[in-house]
Amino acid sequence: MEIPIFDGHNDALTAEHHGQLASGSDQGHVDFPRMRAGGMRGGIFAVFSESARNPVRLRRGEDGVLRRPFASPLPHARAVDAAATAAGRLFALERAGEVTIARGIADFDDAFAAPEMGTPVAVLHLEGAEAIDPELAALELWYAAGLRSLGPVWSRPNAFGSGVPFWFGAGPDTGPGLTPAGRRLVSRCAELGVLVDLAHLNEAGFWDVAALEPGPLVCSHAGACELALTSRNLTDAQLDAIRDSGGLVGIVFAVYFLDPRFRVDPELGISLIVDHIRYVADRIGVEHVALGSDFDGTTVPAALGSAAGLGLLIAALAQAGFDRGEREAIAWRNWRRVLDAWWRD
Repeated sequence: MEIPIFDGHNDALTAEHHGQLASGSDQGHVDFPRMRAGGMRGGIFAVFSESARNPVRLRRGEDGVLRRPFASPLPHARAVDAAATAAGRLFALERAGEVTIARGIADFDDAFAAPEMGTPVAVLHLEGAEAIDPELAALELWYAAGLRSLGPVWSRPNAFGSGVPFWFGAGPDTGPGLTPAGRRLVSRCAELGVLVDLAHLNEAGFWDVAALEPGPLVCSHAGACELALTSRNLTDAQLDAIRDSGGLVGIVFAVYFLDPRFRVDPELGISLIVDHIRYVADRIGVEHVALGSDFDGTTVPAALGSAAGLGLLIAALAQAGFDRGEREAIAWRNWRRVLDAWWRD
């Protein structure tokens, strides 16, 4: 029996081919036919609202670090419109019977219990909480609609905290952490049962969340700073805190966050992903590492291609010495455990 897969992050709802998620496309990385081909039974589907394009390119400082300034802040009203539109696409697919939106762990279990893949399961996620007001009134509406995962920030500042700008050659210690509104958001998410995702949050914000002890610490799509020193990756101290909380890291497939030379080169191999999985597993335990592709939001190895190629990654893990139980943990069981810990059925 093939090992089923749950992927911790994709941007398919806002990709150009979003209208072809059910029917299939040759664009991007994720649609339901390619999920079936690759054994991906479910994933966290992000609602992402983009800032205005920042024309400033990466610049190398005297310290050798390549830096890009913060993305422009996103106005709340614009985020509300964009997020509602993207989420509406997922609700329409659910109404058509093409996908199940996971509102509790039973929905996840139904998707992974069957011997063959049926209707895929999607966790609705806000990547950056700009669509939520600082008073958190909208959070209640989003929860009622099906929101079960939220990242307080993307790589820009907002009312809740500071994301990490894209720096290469320096870690995630890039500025201030959560605001008072951000602390209220994290606490209320914990009360409702909405997973708080630390991806894109800087190091100060990470420790602010950890101090609140809302649940297992989760970073849905990142790598290890020890292998590739970028602001989007995690330090050993952060990895240790994730272990101590019972959380996990979803290893991102973005080649330029995994490559120590930060190359935007799709010819870089699947071995980069395996290297970061191995590092995190050896550092904090295989029960704390999972998959978080960032499909449709990044450059992934061409050898993997799309969700249809996920079986190649599972095979590469076997070749790297991970036994079947460890591969199952990485592929889906670790995500199942932390979602069950966060959600309130």
